[in-house]
Amino acid sequence: MTIAIDDITGLVLAGGRGSRMGGVDKGLQMHLGMPLALHALLRLQPQVGRAMVNANRNLAAYESMGVPVWPDPIEDYAGPLAGWLAGIEHCETPYLVTVPCDTPGFPTDLVARLATALAKADAEIAMAATREEGVVRRQPVFCLLRASLLESLVAYLHAGERKVDRWTARHRCVEVVFDDAAAFFNANTLAELQQLQQQQQP
Repeated sequence: MTIAIDDITGLVLAGGRGSRMGGVDKGLQMHLGMPLALHALLRLQPQVGRAMVNANRNLAAYESMGVPVWPDPIEDYAGPLAGWLAGIEHCETPYLVTVPCDTPGFPTDLVARLATALAKADAEIAMAATREEGVVRRQPVFCLLRASLLESLVAYLHAGERKVDRWTARHRCVEVVFDDAAAFFNANTLAELQQLQQQQQP
């Protein structure tokens, strides 16, 4: 069993505070001539049936990227799960896949591999992981999930919970290990953004 590409909606998560970057809107920081979020969106679009962005500031700037933009349905920057909720609430497909705006070089087969693993394991969530120095480390914001988890996620967030791993632990979750850890390098700080630009110079 496989999951058709048209059954998957892609979501770029750009709704954070950007606190480690001095409070700037991270998704709009320029990287090789384009905003970070646009890099992520263009990399994600060929892998999914349709795409959208989760953002809480500068919505017009994100809307200019040509896809629907949805803010968190919960106030106070509640983290990735609030972005996931925005995605699932507006998702018209059975599956939602999420990627962060600050990792422009993620694998071009990310969604296909997550979808294959989810279908094979009959899981509810498939999550990317990397192997670094022999240690497998989850990359929880690179995640494919069933849209039917909406009710569970609403209840969890309304109970005041925010931790991704505690929510995913409640569901059938499969990990997909990617060998290229560098593809998941994310720019949390301005120094890391500069490092990323040096790595990805054409």
